[in-house]
Amino acid sequence: YFTSVPCNATEVKSIREGKVNLRDGYALIRNNEAWLLNVHISPYQKAGEFFNHEPRRSRRLLLHKQEIRKLIGKVEQQGLTLVPLRMYFKRGWVKVDIALAQGKKLYDKRETIKQRDDKRTMQRVMKQY
Repeated sequence: YFTSVPCNATEVKSIREGKVNLRDGYALIRNNEAWLLNVHISPYQKAGEFFNHEPRRSRRLLLHKQEIRKLIGKVEQQGLTLVPLRMYFKRGWVKVDIALAQGKKLYDKRETIKQRDDKRTMQRVMKQY
């Protein structure tokens, strides 16, 4: 899904500079409204402290009611999570691509950590020779 995000002027300027961190971000649906949470948009450097925005504030996502109903069904019944993939401009408007994702199981997490550690030790050994 792609959605629009209403933003302040300083947020738009920071997004244009590419100072956005979507790593910890996720979306929730509350009261039949979609909200983007935990996305960090850095404060605009050239603006004063008084006029700047809060970096991690909740931002509303503009979706149609039918899309919100579909997402509610998938999130509640299938246990999926809404995750922002990228933030970009389209005709001057800030857009966000969101996707439905399923979290990893505990044994999958352990497996990826083990693979990462093995790869790191291999790189260290290769570097010594």
